[in-house]
Amino acid sequence: MTLQTLILDGGNALSEFRIQQLLPPLQAICPDLTGLSGHYLHLVASETTLEADAQKVLASLLTYGDPAVPSSNDKLDWHLCVSPRLGTVSPWASKATDIAHNCGLMVRRIERLVEYRLQMRSASQVQNLQPQIQLALADLLHDRMTESILAKREDALALFTELQAQPLLHVDVLKGGRAALVTANQEFGLALAEDEIDYLLSSFQQLGRNPTDVELMMFAQANSEHCRHKIFNAQFTIDGQAQSHSLFGMIRHTHQQNPQHTVVAYSDNASIMAGHEVERFVAKNGGAYAKEKALHHVLMKVETHNHPTAISPFPGASTGAGGEIRDEGATGRGSKPKAGLTGFTVSKLWDSPHGKPDHMASPLQIMTEGPLGGAAFNNEFGRPNLLGYFREYEQEVDGVLRGYHKPIMIAGGLGVIDDIQTQKIQFPAGTLLIQLGGPGMLIGMGGSAASSMASGTNAANLDFDSVQRGNPEIERRAQEVINHCWVMGKDNPILAIHDVGAGGLSNAFPELTNDAGRGARFDLRAVPLEASGLSPKEIWSNESQERYVLAIAPESLPQFKAFCERERCPFAVVGVATEERQLILADDLTTSPETEKPVDMPMNVLLGKPPKMHRDVKSLKRNITPLNLTGVDLQDAVVQVLSHPTVASKRFLITIGDRTVGGLTHRDQMVGPWQVPVADCAVTLADYQSFQGEAMSMGERTPLASVDAAASGRMAVAEAITNLLAAPIELDRVKLSANWMAACGEPGEDAALYETVKAVGLELCPALGVSIPVGKDSLSMKTQWSVDGQTRKVTSPVSLIVSAFASLPDVRGTLTPQLNATLDDTSLILIDLSQGQSRMGGSILSQVLNQSGDQVPDLDTPASLVSLVKVINQLRKQGKLLAYHDRSDGGLFCAVAEMCFAGQVGVAINLDMLVTEGDGISDSRADHGDAKNWAQQVSARRHELTLKALFNEELGVLIQINTQDRTDVMQALRDHGLSKHSHVIGKTRPVHAAVQKGVGEISIWRDTQEIFSAKLEDLHQVWDSVSWKICQQRDNPVCADSEHASAGHPANPGLHVSLTFKPEENVAGPWLNLAKPKVAILREQGVNSHVEMAYAFAEAGFESHDVHMTDLQSGRVSLKDFQGLVACGGFSYGDTLGAGIGWARSITFNPALSEQFKSYFARQDTFGLGVCNGCQMFAELADIVPGAQDWPRFTTNQSERFEARLSMVEVLPSPSLFFQDMAGSRLPIAVAHGEGFANFKYRGNASKAIGAMRFVDNWGAATEAYPANPNGSPAGLTAVTTADGRFTAMMPHPERVFRNVQMSFTTGDISSHSPWLRMWQNARRWLK
Repeated sequence: MTLQTLILDGGNALSEFRIQQLLPPLQAICPDLTGLSGHYLHLVASETTLEADAQKVLASLLTYGDPAVPSSNDKLDWHLCVSPRLGTVSPWASKATDIAHNCGLMVRRIERLVEYRLQMRSASQVQNLQPQIQLALADLLHDRMTESILAKREDALALFTELQAQPLLHVDVLKGGRAALVTANQEFGLALAEDEIDYLLSSFQQLGRNPTDVELMMFAQANSEHCRHKIFNAQFTIDGQAQSHSLFGMIRHTHQQNPQHTVVAYSDNASIMAGHEVERFVAKNGGAYAKEKALHHVLMKVETHNHPTAISPFPGASTGAGGEIRDEGATGRGSKPKAGLTGFTVSKLWDSPHGKPDHMASPLQIMTEGPLGGAAFNNEFGRPNLLGYFREYEQEVDGVLRGYHKPIMIAGGLGVIDDIQTQKIQFPAGTLLIQLGGPGMLIGMGGSAASSMASGTNAANLDFDSVQRGNPEIERRAQEVINHCWVMGKDNPILAIHDVGAGGLSNAFPELTNDAGRGARFDLRAVPLEASGLSPKEIWSNESQERYVLAIAPESLPQFKAFCERERCPFAVVGVATEERQLILADDLTTSPETEKPVDMPMNVLLGKPPKMHRDVKSLKRNITPLNLTGVDLQDAVVQVLSHPTVASKRFLITIGDRTVGGLTHRDQMVGPWQVPVADCAVTLADYQSFQGEAMSMGERTPLASVDAAASGRMAVAEAITNLLAAPIELDRVKLSANWMAACGEPGEDAALYETVKAVGLELCPALGVSIPVGKDSLSMKTQWSVDGQTRKVTSPVSLIVSAFASLPDVRGTLTPQLNATLDDTSLILIDLSQGQSRMGGSILSQVLNQSGDQVPDLDTPASLVSLVKVINQLRKQGKLLAYHDRSDGGLFCAVAEMCFAGQVGVAINLDMLVTEGDGISDSRADHGDAKNWAQQVSARRHELTLKALFNEELGVLIQINTQDRTDVMQALRDHGLSKHSHVIGKTRPVHAAVQKGVGEISIWRDTQEIFSAKLEDLHQVWDSVSWKICQQRDNPVCADSEHASAGHPANPGLHVSLTFKPEENVAGPWLNLAKPKVAILREQGVNSHVEMAYAFAEAGFESHDVHMTDLQSGRVSLKDFQGLVACGGFSYGDTLGAGIGWARSITFNPALSEQFKSYFARQDTFGLGVCNGCQMFAELADIVPGAQDWPRFTTNQSERFEARLSMVEVLPSPSLFFQDMAGSRLPIAVAHGEGFANFKYRGNASKAIGAMRFVDNWGAATEAYPANPNGSPAGLTAVTTADGRFTAMMPHPERVFRNVQMSFTTGDISSHSPWLRMWQNARRWLK
């Protein structure tokens, strides 16, 4: 079929500051370059020529953003087009095409490109631009993973070219023998081990036929180290001694010893621990939401996506998050992701002398782009990211260059699953096997095999082939279908479910059927595809994301189909389960008997156990020099340690990620009225009614493994638990996820890994009473490349990343590092679990000194950690604890500093008890006559002890108590055997303190002398410097400078609550027992904030109804039946065509829908609310909303970054029915958007628009300053209303914070509803 195509010019693609960021590196390549511009091009393909009216609608649909700037002199421009990678369909295209279809346009596909114009000094320079210069410039302007470079715009029509399907290939092992398999292994990038080649040769010789390339690829993915964990199941011999346990056996031992509260371990996509009886709030089959009791358990899953992130950071991290989210949704018979975590470990961000392979990203690029990718997927899917870590490490230790050129990118989280859905059903023959989600395309070939190889050793083209690109909006659609299924309880149509990840369908479908003890027959041509020309191997094994495979009984198909159609989620019946344990993949398009079955394989050949691996390895004793602290200046040490990326503020990683979506967040990373990123424990709520919940934390101390791998493992577990202890946990309910990484095959590394697993699995976890029911491994953690014929290599140390989870009966006991600054007299107590040791090996101080040290911190006595949990819980219950923080990276000084930053209060620290050698008595120098001069005589020794006391990273915690409770607290520590090494090390110095020394600063004393002091503001600026530097080059530098300048400002009063009404008065009370007015909780594909919105309306006496746009389009539901309408937040159509614009235009360009909305808005008994994405949509509908003609359009934030913050707003006097009697109130509210700038440039009238809310600074003044105003809107405007007050549009999210327990900071009663509930109560009062 010949497609009709159009090329339509679009708007501007680059802001001025983006141009200024791009120009310097481009000019470094081509000094003759003087300028840069870029604009969008839209390619439209249709089966027939579009009529004039349709083209007019299309042109209007594709008009968004700022107009393109015309060229001043085209002869000076060198043109370059960047398209989606040829052979793929971009997420933008799939969503833009959906919008066009919903507007009635008969198009096959709409795709978007960027056309760059690079301005030169003269026309001759354009004509003579060397090819190598052109390629270098192009490399900086596109992502080789997901994009293609084209010389001219017409070349992009190749995106629509129907390619001839590639043929099925056979590998001739019957004639070519083993050599044929060896060649295929290399050419296909299969990463088969030698014994696997022998196994395949024997198997197919016994079958009497040659394998197809599909079968080989499928086997390689299913049996890759990534999927089968061969090393963890291997038999080990170390130094000639056979070991009695496999690595996995030692992990299983933890569960065997402590199975309590574990529901599922090791046997599904995620592990499950016991949860809570909850109030579930659901709308079954659409319709009205209802509350019901249910037993929900807690899912736990953490995995890595290291190799893809090394190759292309944004899509690598994005799909890492997306794959882990799918695991959480594909457990049992369907489940629901709830909250996420993300972590990164990289080599040096700046000033590394060691280089890297050309096709791998630099550490700075990884940390600039990777976090954006992970955050973007979580944001758009609608899962809050509440936890993470970031470590930089690159150092030569004992002749081995240690580092993370192959980074760690870790994604994980927790979810919920109904008690009756935890076990997959052993489905019978005849069961339908279904693919749910997006189509297949030529991306992600061989990803699991590539992830099993050392980075840099694979061919560059195979590395690029092995990474995917993400489409979170379609994954959200699939999750909504899964949610509809599992809330049906016993009637759940899903019998079993599996995510599609490594190996694609070729791995997922066999695992699904094998778990049920069945075989299967699949139809290759039933697999949905977006790309043409795919070979059978590529159709079956590509790793296109956002897909699930499910088993469904034939009689359930109509119900399942209805769910999918309502959510616009693609699905296809691809196969059927069979009794015979044979896997058949049939190709109905072929006419040749040789190619009619690309796969015809016994299940036991594919998944049967190949010969078990045996690893005969040797341990290696390191010869490491002790740490030398001679001549180290204390002030220099403070600055270098505090500004080290591992220690420094992580705000650049946090504010880009939504932390409130879902309305079930209690504790995120940001703490206190100044929202300082210091919390190491995330806490979620089990439902919208109770105070039950879950906690999760992370722990990792990987640099220690360069010296002592087993110690690093113990410290990772211990750190995870001390972090988790900020929440009111019980140790026997703690479950761990262990992610193990190592450079197996390198000298000593296998043995070091074994010792670490043994230390954790056989010894520490049983001693603590905790288990590890879930985890993952990645055992190719090295990077190798050649420069001028010389091999270079960077080897990661054994790396254990621990994530800890626990169910909580009551989240309200959660502590934070924020120091209490209101009490006059408080003390800081260090509880030191190292028993007075100060081992400095692997510390941040040792790293900034470019040393290692030969003794590292360790958990020598597990019982002390058990005692710590008990005493902290006792003191918490007694109300004795004001603040809590663990001692970790950066040591005591950094723990104190972070607590001070969070509380904006100074401290005076006395180190005398920490620099006493021995026990301070038996070796006392006081017995000697010259004791009075002793301090001066041994000052160098005292200085070294001071550095160790401040910067050792031994296990311990720091607590703040009221000084009057000191005796009781020390007695409690004594009762638990912890008092000997627990010391009062200082006091807070609030502004009203009797002693003014230390106010507004950190003051450190030793031997009656102040040895260090610095203002908190100056220290905070140092601590914030890494975030500032990265944000300067990643975001709008003006915004980056503004936020950095505000960090630690001593006069900033912080967030506060100042109300003009009494929130405890329920103004809707008189009507709560009367009829419940119906409100339509309206959502479009990609909306993700509808459930919490529905609950807030229900709390105020409404009957909330789940209404999808497909319900209105199909006529199943009509707005005439509702008095209230709310357009919810999220990413409708993934914000394609501009935030909310696609949603609005699918209404305005649909005559039936447009009339229905006009009629609704015109009725005088109706009201409407648009929040965030719904606000943007409402603003685009302003022409049909009576009284909204002056509203602005909400466009990209001035920072050009997604902003997730707890921001101060003021309710303005306005007619809005939602804000009656609230005018003048100032209080925090959740903000999470990328396009909230109230833009009157192309729509509305700033002088006439009726504002209902505005951003204010912490002094209460309206502001445009960043970050108090996160989007830069004029006069802080963030909500508008109509003259009659019936319709209001607002960017912040009150529905996520209608309870005080949902807010990361408030001065209100944590057990009460927040003042924001008054909005919904006002709406109910208005209807009367």
